[in-house]
Amino acid sequence: MDPSTELLTEQEAAVYDRQIRVWGVDAQRKLSKARVLVVGMSGVVAETCKNIVLAGIGSLTLVDDSPVTDEASAANFLVQFDDSEGQGITLAEVCAASLRDYNPMVQVKAEAGSIQSKPDSFFGNFDAIILGRSSVSLKKHVNELCRKQTHRIAFYTVDVRGTCGSLFVDLRTHSYTSKRAKDDKDVQLELSYPSFEESLGVRWSSMPKRTSKLLFALRCLEDFEETEGRQPGHVSSQDLPALLAFWKKACEAQTVAESLVPEALLQKLLRAGSTELPPVCAILGGIVGQELIKAMSCKGEPLSNYFFFDAGDGKGIIEKVAPNT
Repeated sequence: MDPSTELLTEQEAAVYDRQIRVWGVDAQRKLSKARVLVVGMSGVVAETCKNIVLAGIGSLTLVDDSPVTDEASAANFLVQFDDSEGQGITLAEVCAASLRDYNPMVQVKAEAGSIQSKPDSFFGNFDAIILGRSSVSLKKHVNELCRKQTHRIAFYTVDVRGTCGSLFVDLRTHSYTSKRAKDDKDVQLELSYPSFEESLGVRWSSMPKRTSKLLFALRCLEDFEETEGRQPGHVSSQDLPALLAFWKKACEAQTVAESLVPEALLQKLLRAGSTELPPVCAILGGIVGQELIKAMSCKGEPLSNYFFFDAGDGKGIIEKVAPNT
């Protein structure tokens, strides 16, 4: 066997040969030790899990006690609804069984119970945590728990609503290797990230005019859902008058014009409700998988710190939202 692959088993070196040629054996070794926790098996999260399992992470733990339903299987290709109906198994269990078939070398398990019931020490067992569609308060809570751990935990929260998708990343302080443009040599670089709550504290009026409209629209919608006591995504076009009133108050508090976001965008997000468009899930899931691989391998410049995508215009936009930026 090639001496450069001695840190991997012969089976790993054979299965991951192509990607080892792309990002190197050291990156693959780091990836094979990564412990990833995923919460909420939405369509975009299913895509993410497939990508990181195929890439060869060490272990994947799924948390989602939701029952298997027609709605759950609409965008989640890991769910075979006909095979699971009436058996009383959870969404996490069904998805875990499917993911094991993608790569038997990755340890995949379903963790019973809700994420809210887990003790703080539970989160310390992982190197990366991915939250699917979640309330603002849960995002803040889990992100804060990640930051309290003695070792760095990469934090991601991703969601798709109809044709629109969003991603937030927090790697705390992250060191990585990147190629220098002028001579193609490896250089060590470092990035610092704000917490999710810190990013929410940045005033809209201080952001550049080119900032994605989706950032403001999704923040308004998520705050509206939380204020109204709704589950994320449990909205419809009938909520438009109430959402517009909420938007007006938000703009006044942030000292920005109501025209900052077109009413049509808010309408589109409301119409989407909890629906996920599978092609958008595939795009966002590919990006989350790629970002996690970069973070775990410490190779390549990671995204900082928001990403937004709208299939309506086909544009993906990275936004850095941090205090004093």
